[in-house]
Amino acid sequence: MYDLKNTNIINTTAIQLINIINNDHYEAKPGKFRFITKCKAGYMTCSDARDFDDERLYNNPESVLSKFKAGALHTVEYKPFGSDNFFTVFAKKGTKILIMDEAIAAALEIGTINQLWSNTNLYNQDQYRFTGAKTWADKAFVANHQPVAQ
Repeated sequence: MYDLKNTNIINTTAIQLINIINNDHYEAKPGKFRFITKCKAGYMTCSDARDFDDERLYNNPESVLSKFKAGALHTVEYKPFGSDNFFTVFAKKGTKILIMDEAIAAALEIGTINQLWSNTNLYNQDQYRFTGAKTWADKAFVANHQPVAQ
């Protein structure tokens, strides 16, 4: 598992980063995820993650963005363990990502963006360059250190 709490985020995009999923004010246990998606008929629908999916999504926040087909996901909400309220941790308006949680940003790989989010402002070559990303397996919002040959 990738250490998401001690990661320095590099953000050159206009995406507002927030800290809800790994916020120290809440107990470090998986909460509840909720998704707002556009279905094939064209209207929005809301679905909650299954109980056994919540822990997987909490431990691998990138999978929140790869759970649905390209263009279907619009909003992700998260209710931290011990809280009564859902908070928006990812929001898209048209082709523009407005809000993203730091935990999602820290875990997000270039390959996920290139496959599912290439028509949004997540796909940003300058952002990739600033993080030193060279392959699809590299992270999009944290520094990618290449091993030094010995």
